[in-house]
Amino acid sequence: MINIPSTLKISLRALRVNKMRSALTMLGVIIGVGAVIAMLAVGTGASRQIEQQISSIGSNLIMVLPGATTSGGVRMGAGTSARLTTADAEAILKESSAVEDVAPVLNGAAQIVYGNLNWATSVVGTTPGMLNVRDWALSAGRPFTEQDVKSATKVCLLGQTVVDNLFGDTDPVGKIVRIKKIPFTVIGVLESKGQSPTGQDQDDTVYVPVTTAQKKLFGTYVPRMVRIIMVKAKSTSELATAERQMTDLLRQRHRIGPNEENDFTIRNLTQMMQATEESTKVMAILLGAIASVSLLVGGIGIMNIMLVSVTERTREIGIRMAIGAKTWDIRLQFIMEALTLSFTGGVIGIIAGISTSRILSALAGWTTIISPYSIVLAFGFSGLVGIFFGFYPAYKASLLNPIEALRYE
Repeated sequence: MINIPSTLKISLRALRVNKMRSALTMLGVIIGVGAVIAMLAVGTGASRQIEQQISSIGSNLIMVLPGATTSGGVRMGAGTSARLTTADAEAILKESSAVEDVAPVLNGAAQIVYGNLNWATSVVGTTPGMLNVRDWALSAGRPFTEQDVKSATKVCLLGQTVVDNLFGDTDPVGKIVRIKKIPFTVIGVLESKGQSPTGQDQDDTVYVPVTTAQKKLFGTYVPRMVRIIMVKAKSTSELATAERQMTDLLRQRHRIGPNEENDFTIRNLTQMMQATEESTKVMAILLGAIASVSLLVGGIGIMNIMLVSVTERTREIGIRMAIGAKTWDIRLQFIMEALTLSFTGGVIGIIAGISTSRILSALAGWTTIISPYSIVLAFGFSGLVGIFFGFYPAYKASLLNPIEALRYE
């Protein structure tokens, strides 16, 4: 019967005899485990950050943009035509069964003034549906209503960045601000959204009724014109259906013939963002795979040192076999030594990986997320490395002839 506690004691004593060599042997495993944990933490953090940014723009989101105009035979690019109107948005909501809500947008830059303070920001003319389309709640006040849109009321909702720069700690609800010298009543404050996937501050904005923007702020040379129509599909599975329904509807409304190009562009933001997220996840896996190569290098180091140890301890092996040690006793001893090296290196590597992740997060400002999965994966892999690369030296030691081993100098 194999005596594991006794074998473990012998293995630990053998490793303590050559402390420096044992420490250097573990170094490869320490670096490998630490690198795997740190790289997966960076990759997971980046993926989580993109997920949050995707959710911040809204779920199941589609954008309808005006098409391209042609001037002198040169196509000017998407968005240069002026064919989208609030009537198109109303028709999409009414006639497209896969659409949950729509929000036409007429936006522009403007200076907003409160007292002796002013702030340049983006002013967005839209409808009450925007809050549902963007999954955007209010932290204070109320949203504007359909009646506000019909009456072109001079009311506004402020983003948190605008509030911070104009009001500080003062409650802005009910206050009067001036946009392009026109007084507007603040009726609500939007919850903080943070950065968009493109790096823009989503909170640096002011929402006003779309009719107010059309008639009193920016004006339009086409009646009821808007620059964008933002659409929320009922579910992710209905995104393609919503796109198809909107395409057919807008071609019909704009009287586009069978062989004519669309005068609008439909972009599925949800699918674009999901593709970016998948790319980030693949990058995280690649980072972990690259880092795991150092674990293999550490395993080769363990095997080399164990082979040297077998050679150095040939007489010891011969004596043990001469007094009754079985083949599996010898094998188990060297496998236990290899496992001790890899597991000890794995524990230190986990500590090093977690510490490196914290340092990267603090110094570089990166979002790092250490998952239990990455720790278990790295530690388990280090154990497999110990067994795999420790078996051959153990097998070689167990095959030594006791008589020849005792004669070895």
